[in-house]
Amino acid sequence: MTHRVVTWGTGNVGAFAVRAVVNHPDLELVGHIVNSEAKAGTDVAELVGLDKPTGVVASRDIDAVLALEPDCVCYTAHSETRMMEAAEDQARCLRRGINVVSSSLFMLQHPDNPEAAFLAEPIRRACSEGGATCFNNGIDPGFANDTMPITFTGLSEYWTSIRMQEIINYATYEQEHTIREVMGFGYPVDHDCMLFAPGALSFGWGGSVRSVAAALGVDLERVYEVHERLPLEADIENGMGLFRKGTTGAMRFEVRGVVGGRDAIVLEHITRLTDDIAPDWPRGRGYRVIIEGEPKMVVSMEMEDRNGDHAVAGVIQTATALVNAIPAVVGHAPGMVAAFDLPRISGRGLYRP
Repeated sequence: MTHRVVTWGTGNVGAFAVRAVVNHPDLELVGHIVNSEAKAGTDVAELVGLDKPTGVVASRDIDAVLALEPDCVCYTAHSETRMMEAAEDQARCLRRGINVVSSSLFMLQHPDNPEAAFLAEPIRRACSEGGATCFNNGIDPGFANDTMPITFTGLSEYWTSIRMQEIINYATYEQEHTIREVMGFGYPVDHDCMLFAPGALSFGWGGSVRSVAAALGVDLERVYEVHERLPLEADIENGMGLFRKGTTGAMRFEVRGVVGGRDAIVLEHITRLTDDIAPDWPRGRGYRVIIEGEPKMVVSMEMEDRNGDHAVAGVIQTATALVNAIPAVVGHAPGMVAAFDLPRISGRGLYRP
């Protein structure tokens, strides 16, 4: 069965989402929504670097595109500074009976995340009104800190703690606003950036910790956060511009879920702008899950795109985690769903000789 899909957003994740929809044998791209006037009227293939025209023209007319009555909207529009607007965009689709998969409101990876209840409420109500399903996920928050740890605990006799790590060099991420203004790279290490505002880490990634706890039947006593930043030892330059010596060049944060007075479920990010900074911190090129117990397990997922770039590969995985879930989301009962609510998502049909 082929599902008709509208994509919304052509940014870092959105471009790869469009490509994934076009290349998926069970999906048909029928519309694309953009905010930019410069992109409107352009065949989507031109916007995302596909070789052949899709016949789908980007549009700013949201109502006209949704009137095509797709089975699902893949929503990847920017949300960091417009969360309520992003929630309303998703609700707008859901009220029409159109299912939604999205990476934008990643704090809803766990729909019952109390820190994000104000975002979940209008979306949950819209699901009920329209009889539609909504899935907010990606790679992190997403697969690397829900499906990976939950799945591998299935090999445990018992487990005592779970640590979920992202270890990535963001030098090629090329989302300058996010890197500088949200995360604080290029500013002094004591700069009051959005990411480290009190409660921001728990708001963004507490859902990951809570999702694992809920899936494994563990009651968390509390969730709290810690972070550390290190300065660059020399100027560096990349696609996002110049980052000066002495400004933030690496950061490490943890969101910790407490059970029985112990940090039992921990999400950790180790983020660098250059490989030679923070040599004492864990190193890698992707995601790692460490499960203490019997047996102890260390599960690593390192990735790279066709050009050998691991950061871009993570962006691709954010898109494909959504797109490949579309058939399962369309077939699910109405409501907000987490990864563990869905059947196993695989690459069935995606083999290329």
